[in-house]
Amino acid sequence: MSPRIRVLVVDDSATVRRTLTDILSSDPGIEVMGTAADPYAAVRRIAEETPDVITLDVEMPRMDGITFLRKLMSQHPIPVVMCSSLVEGGSETLMQALEAGAVDVILKPRTDTRQSLLDAQVRICDTVKAAARARPRPRRSPSPSPSPSPSSSPSSSPGSAVPAQATGRPRVTEPKLSADVMMPAPGRGAMARTTERVVCIGASTGGTEALREVLEALPADSPGIVVVQHMPESFTAAFARRLDGLCEVTVREARDGDTVLRGQVLIAPGNRHMLLQRSGARYLVAVKDGPLVSRHRPSVDVLFRSAAHCAGGNAVGVIMTGMGDDGATGMREMQDAGAFTLAQDEESCVVFGMPKEAIARGGVGKVVGLSSIAREILRHDRS
Repeated sequence: MSPRIRVLVVDDSATVRRTLTDILSSDPGIEVMGTAADPYAAVRRIAEETPDVITLDVEMPRMDGITFLRKLMSQHPIPVVMCSSLVEGGSETLMQALEAGAVDVILKPRTDTRQSLLDAQVRICDTVKAAARARPRPRRSPSPSPSPSPSSSPSSSPGSAVPAQATGRPRVTEPKLSADVMMPAPGRGAMARTTERVVCIGASTGGTEALREVLEALPADSPGIVVVQHMPESFTAAFARRLDGLCEVTVREARDGDTVLRGQVLIAPGNRHMLLQRSGARYLVAVKDGPLVSRHRPSVDVLFRSAAHCAGGNAVGVIMTGMGDDGATGMREMQDAGAFTLAQDEESCVVFGMPKEAIARGGVGKVVGLSSIAREILRHDRS
């Protein structure tokens, strides 16, 4: 039996600490080893026992989460999942956190409805499990910042974190749904190849920075691209704006009915599925509500299956870093429909889960390093 993933919850709100502890403790593979109300308390707790994963609030007293994250990544890299409120203004800060080395981002759980809590439970537990497999690399701190004072140091002050206690809350398991809940599996009548290509990319843990590297390497006349990156709602718009400022291609969050155009990248909105559709000679996207598919919304499987349906041999499928198997079935369906399929290799992945599953299911035509993905997309576009 695998050892449980030990998590340190850092948040200044006692209510959030308690809710996250309840959610994480509901998963038998996760143990909340303690909580901390601020980064200084977190430092003391880490000195006593190194966690496998830290969930970290953004806004806290004495030291904000981003400053603490930068210090941690430069001195003692540990997989960190940023935990944020659903505030559009704070989404730019979350982008800074991803640049600083955070593995992923989660929203503070809503408890207003049972379904909201169930969805939050699935997402938070899966994100923490993925983070535990990540390989964070040391980051240079951009500027020196004061360390915790001697009176707050681990050697001179006892830990003040509150150990999590078992809550007794019954564990709720939701069925893992496939893309069948959004659309039927593709038949044999895949569309013949035409002159226009459409590129479908799926990514999860570690994907924000990996996508940046791929898209920055593409010229302004690249084929139209549609992307599913597992990310909470409201943050995909900020993510798209950030990429748009860095890349020659235009990048924005997708809207229902958007046309897929050369030189443009459409990113699925957080918490909405995105499907590729065809109208005459044009490709467009449909943005839809629906249940979690492969435990995600948006789901890579949903996008890839829709591409197999309507694009066939005109499509390129790319599956990148991330944990789990979302996209593995859809990529096999794309390949069976005549698409060219790529997977990111293990060495360059933060988590080699999604590409590994796609390879195992026989849906990958070529495995390449992260730095080669843009070149392969362009080579196939021009072939």
